[in-house]
Amino acid sequence: MNIKLGIQLFRNMGLRYTSYRIFHELEKRSGILKKRHPFSFKNQIFFSLENWRLNTPDFVIEEREKLTFFKRPSTSLKEKVNLIKSGSLLFFNREWIEIGKDYDWLTNPITNYKYDSSLHWSKIEDFSKKNGDIKYVWEKSRFSYLLTIICNDYHNDEDNSSFVFDEIEDWIKENPINKGPNWKCSQEISLRIFNWCYALYFYKNSESLTEKRWAKIQEVIYASLHHVFNHIDFSRIAVRNNHAITETLFLALSELLFPFISETKKWAKKGRNWFEQEIEYQIYPDGTFLQFSMNYHRVVIQLFSLGLSMTEKHKKKFSPIVYNRAELSLNFLFQCLQSQNGYLPNYGNNDGALFFPLTEADYRDYRPQLNTLHHILKGTPLFEDIEACQDLNWLSNISKVHSSPKLEQKDGIISFPDGGYYLIRDGETFTFIRCGKHKDRPAHADNLHIDIWYKGINYLRDSGTYKYNTTNEMLQYFTGTQAHNTVIVDDKAQMLKGNRFIWFYWSQAIKTKLIETESAYVFEGSISAFKYLNPKAVHSRTLIKSKSKLGWEVKDRVDSLKNKNKKQIWHSDENNITFQAAINDLEVQSNDVKSFNSLYYGECKEGKAISFSFEKEIITKINIY
Repeated sequence: MNIKLGIQLFRNMGLRYTSYRIFHELEKRSGILKKRHPFSFKNQIFFSLENWRLNTPDFVIEEREKLTFFKRPSTSLKEKVNLIKSGSLLFFNREWIEIGKDYDWLTNPITNYKYDSSLHWSKIEDFSKKNGDIKYVWEKSRFSYLLTIICNDYHNDEDNSSFVFDEIEDWIKENPINKGPNWKCSQEISLRIFNWCYALYFYKNSESLTEKRWAKIQEVIYASLHHVFNHIDFSRIAVRNNHAITETLFLALSELLFPFISETKKWAKKGRNWFEQEIEYQIYPDGTFLQFSMNYHRVVIQLFSLGLSMTEKHKKKFSPIVYNRAELSLNFLFQCLQSQNGYLPNYGNNDGALFFPLTEADYRDYRPQLNTLHHILKGTPLFEDIEACQDLNWLSNISKVHSSPKLEQKDGIISFPDGGYYLIRDGETFTFIRCGKHKDRPAHADNLHIDIWYKGINYLRDSGTYKYNTTNEMLQYFTGTQAHNTVIVDDKAQMLKGNRFIWFYWSQAIKTKLIETESAYVFEGSISAFKYLNPKAVHSRTLIKSKSKLGWEVKDRVDSLKNKNKKQIWHSDENNITFQAAINDLEVQSNDVKSFNSLYYGECKEGKAISFSFEKEIITKINIY
């Protein structure tokens, strides 16, 4: 990295981030991290299994024998469990991949690279062409698939507890404490224990949960909490996103879940304070989220539901700011939701995460998770759909709820200026516009992107994410401007791409306005973009949504980039949509351009897109028929 870009990074990320990254690298190279995270812990005294069964702390569910919600026998659940037991796994809530009954927890099924479980986790590379995407190794070790088995066993009156505890014990055997890839990420560690808790509570009285197994599990729980607590600065400073929220919640709930571990009193006190700080910082005052990602925002929704359910049950409420930000988050995502299918724009980074899959609804259907949090906050369901209400059954062990009016979707215009989102809901159409000023790192170079939906169908779409570790060409495409419905210059992105999740020369909103007139809805916005080409460059966009027809008019203007090739890009895979562009009333011909569509993580299909070239200003009319 040259000095100029180094200064850019420092200005964007600040002294706290920059100094910590340097310090963390020194800790890793000097071996300090290895000493702080040892391979074993001596003299730990835990509860016996008998004592735990007699004095089980409250969780969000009780043992299966005490659960009373309506059972819905399901053939598809049976089929999923049979696939899991035969050696397949649903990756990223989308693709079943056969990994074998004797999967070793360490091999990437795509590249067949096997990580070294004798190495301290600080020596493991997580971004390597040879290794492939480490998320393919982390996926099973997250243990979310246990929840599918639990749901099956409840609804279909089966008992797979022996298989479940065999899986947990095998993981413990193959993943020694603080060794190998599955001890590298503190968020993965936190999620693993949360999902183990579901298994421990549901199968509490199973003969397969033996004293010997319970001792091994307790040892890993202790090591997991110790790891997360002693590496929390990495997530709170270097990463600062949903990772930090997950990990601080794990610590905050530790004394409620594991009071027999003496250190949890200290860990929980600090964790609670950190969690409340992260929520206040990461969720903006209008309810939008600093990661600029719909799916990662849903991740936070699930964490809100788990955290609030637990603390309400134990009568140890979080501070009011947590409830405030939870309700604001719920409102933002709900306003973006398509009622026909529960989908939201495929906007921002989307890694296929659905931490707690407690329903058979499609991964892109947000209704189950929004419904659960709405019930926790307001005491009433948000949806009547039976599948959408299933998630709630597994987080409804709450001593008290807060009664307040049910959320309603707003017609007309609605603005979320802190996050930079502007919405138009007109009858059965939904228009989503991004125009943001970044104080936190942007994910994709997509300012002034437009999504258009009609009757739940995404007519103008975002291209998605695909993978975090793929070819440079694909990374540049999916994170770059060309994958979005906005303007590119010289086939370059609005910002300059750095390594991994780093961008230089952040685009920034200069002005925005969203108004309603008698005949239309009008958005006007301008951004400072392409600053690495010219610091004075400005892209301005006006969108007019007609009230009388399925018509949109988009005017783009680019200043201070003379003699550069500008293109409007429009991604649409639907046939009944037309584009008519003009410059000074003269029609402009379109060109087909490369387009990919990743609706789910790891999935990539060829899509359709067109472009219109212009020098300074262009007007395009878009109609659905």
